[in-house]
Amino acid sequence: MYLLPAIDILDGRAVRLAKGDYRAVTVYNENPALQAQLFEEDGAEWLHVVDLNGAKSGNPDNVEVIREILAATSLKVEVGGGVRSLEAAERLLDAGATRVILGTALVRDPEFAQAAMEKFGPDALVAGIDAKAGEAAVAGWTEGSGVAATDLAASMAKLGYAHIVYTDIARDGMQTGVENDAYAKMAAAFGNPVIVSGGIATAENILALAPIADAVEGVITGRAIYEGTLSVADGVAACNGTYQGSDHLEEEERPLTIEDLEF
Repeated sequence: MYLLPAIDILDGRAVRLAKGDYRAVTVYNENPALQAQLFEEDGAEWLHVVDLNGAKSGNPDNVEVIREILAATSLKVEVGGGVRSLEAAERLLDAGATRVILGTALVRDPEFAQAAMEKFGPDALVAGIDAKAGEAAVAGWTEGSGVAATDLAASMAKLGYAHIVYTDIARDGMQTGVENDAYAKMAAAFGNPVIVSGGIATAENILALAPIADAVEGVITGRAIYEGTLSVADGVAACNGTYQGSDHLEEEERPLTIEDLEF
């Protein structure tokens, strides 16, 4: 299990959307490349990037920003948002992305999903399945698909996909923890571990995935890191089994030491 800090890009800035709502935007960093460097300095080896403009428009709109991230770090990066053609996927892979995430196209253009697998192979692709109440959502989470998320996962497995990012939209950015059963069911339908996205607020939330560890490949988190309830270092440690408890205590919570005493 490994940690994937998230950078969602909207209009060239690192942001988060609450429950996928483009009207509920919080800007966390005007410079996504700098944010990626900070993640790397804190121990991250992977980065999850979503082009939110591309997710709505159907065409990757922030490729240059993604290039800057890749040029500024040595992180392994998976990128999604608006990848609905072989050309779009190839642009991102040529820019240095490790993996490209396909989302809406999995539902709307299954022939493309198959062609992408044949051209790029399972190591370069991720099936991005985002769901509301168990139904796969498309077009930047703005539309339902009428397809059950587990059925879509099973279909992707048949095409040869080996990686899935599964986002529980209702929990994304809400820091409410993860519903283990939902991910266990997705992994069972897919036949491989899945990447958890949505709801991770603390290292304890990651540790709570232990009962379904065999069903989890990685863990994505964004808002928790930006707002300080989870550090990248603690998230990495919780994922790899070395977490010893957070050392990022607030001043009033810090134990009194001899240095604090005045004589």
